Amino acid sequence: MSRISLAAAIREAASRDPVLANLVAVAGPIAYRPGNPDGHFGALVRAITFQQLAGPAARAIHQRVRALVDGPLTPEALAAVPDDALRGAGLSAAKLASLRDLSSKVMEGSVVLGASGRSSDDDIVAGLTTVRGIGRWTAEMYLMFELRRLDVWPVDDLGVRQGYALAWGLDPPPSARALEPLGDRFRPYRSIVARYCWEAVALYRGGTDPSLR
Repeated sequence: MSRISLAAAIREAASRDPVLANLVAVAGPIAYRPGNPDGHFGALVRAITFQQLAGPAARAIHQRVRALVDGPLTPEALAAVPDDALRGAGLSAAKLASLRDLSSKVMEGSVVLGASGRSSDDDIVAGLTTVRGIGRWTAEMYLMFELRRLDVWPVDDLGVRQGYALAWGLDPPPSARALEPLGDRFRPYRSIVARYCWEAVALYRGGTDPSLR
């Protein structure tokens, strides 16, 4: 399939369902997030560093880790930083082990980041989830926001399930298993739907009903 613009993908997905069309109209356009300045590897380092931490604390630790590498953040450069220095930056033992495993697998070639544009979503998820500390959700967020893949459907994400329930009027919110087939009619633009599910949660919290009445 040829590359399609985000705006065109939104229009196509919205044309398939009046609830999504209403949600797009109410929430407004979404945009791609800027790519990580340290590239694909840097995006994964950031994802691991941020896991299970509040934003300010995670940012502070990530900045200290990044400052330990003088120049481009590459697997080789990070591997050369001593453990003591990385622990001193605030990394837990588990996250340090994850970053070591990521660096090792990229260097040895079992996880290939440079060829991501030619790899399927499933292949990328399968490769990334061999890395210690990277689960399916982290891999899916990498696909959506770093690689800008348009057909990611992160059914394990609580916000996506809650947003779908708010917009489509479901109570209780669907389980991950129940949500899986509900995205089929939006292929190959399920990332669009997922992002608007998050928008639905934000609208609801702001006092706006995201559903089509």
